[in-house]
Amino acid sequence: MEQHSLKFTIIVPVYNRPKEVEELFESLVAQTNKNFDVVIVEDGSQLKSDEVVQQYSNRLNISYFFKPNTGPGLSRNYGFEQATGNYCIFLDSDCILPPDYFEKVYNFFNQKYVDCFGGPDKEHPDFSNLQKAVNYSMTSFFTTGGIRGKNEKLEKFHPRSFNMGFSREVFDTTGGFPSIRFAKAKAAGEDLDLSIQIIKAGFTTALIKEAYVYHKRRTSIKQFYRQVFNFGYARITIYKRHPHSLKPLHFLPAVFTIGLIALITVSITCSPWFMLPVGVHMLLLFVDATLKNKSMAIGILAVLTSYIQLTGYGLGFLYAIWRRIILGKTNFD
Repeated sequence: MEQHSLKFTIIVPVYNRPKEVEELFESLVAQTNKNFDVVIVEDGSQLKSDEVVQQYSNRLNISYFFKPNTGPGLSRNYGFEQATGNYCIFLDSDCILPPDYFEKVYNFFNQKYVDCFGGPDKEHPDFSNLQKAVNYSMTSFFTTGGIRGKNEKLEKFHPRSFNMGFSREVFDTTGGFPSIRFAKAKAAGEDLDLSIQIIKAGFTTALIKEAYVYHKRRTSIKQFYRQVFNFGYARITIYKRHPHSLKPLHFLPAVFTIGLIALITVSITCSPWFMLPVGVHMLLLFVDATLKNKSMAIGILAVLTSYIQLTGYGLGFLYAIWRRIILGKTNFD
């Protein structure tokens, strides 16, 4: 497809987040390249965004749809069915775009066309310390190995739905985001499953590192734990559908979790010196997060969120192995 024939539509599933939608719209209004339209899919919200949409309707080309709650995956599919563009970009409602986001995307497509692309996420200077710490734990090499939109060397790049785009041909061939549940949460694993399907179908994918978003991740410690637990669980569900997708690096959080439990146990029963490796690891995380964020407070929080990320994912992964593989169960009751 020639670059000049591309017509981008942004699709955003929304659930009770009018404030976040307003912040996203502000960043879209500020784009240096405004060659796009927007589809907002209200996924059964009680707190609707219709007034915010109306407020920005004279500055952005917005289509607004309300539907019963099904989760973000099927809402993205619904949005694609309503879209006028031949290439759709999916964003989470809690994302904010830098002013040159679309300029970077168009520059990339001027050089090379791909059927599907994804971009990384970063923390915005105005984010809270907890949001910055969560962002660190989700993107650091010391936690996720940098595979969430920054490092495409550890495994073949799989775009994620917080910042992901693909063509109408991809949608027509794959059917879009899958309808099955990968974990108890309605938003866990469906984007990774679709990325695997896209690659298996022979479509081209790419990471556009310059096309990053600021991902707010409005969350609490408890919500963050539930999220990463479901991510770990979903990885085994994806393995059941795509056995080749499970790699050794996906076991690392589970190995980390088992090792942490073992070290805590022997430190209590034998000697506290067995906790030395944990202390060294925490110090490494603290120093790295502090230097990257230029804040000791964020460094301390990043140690906590990193251990939540590793152990939450690891426990979800182990629990799914027990339920889905050993017990052979298929539901989430």
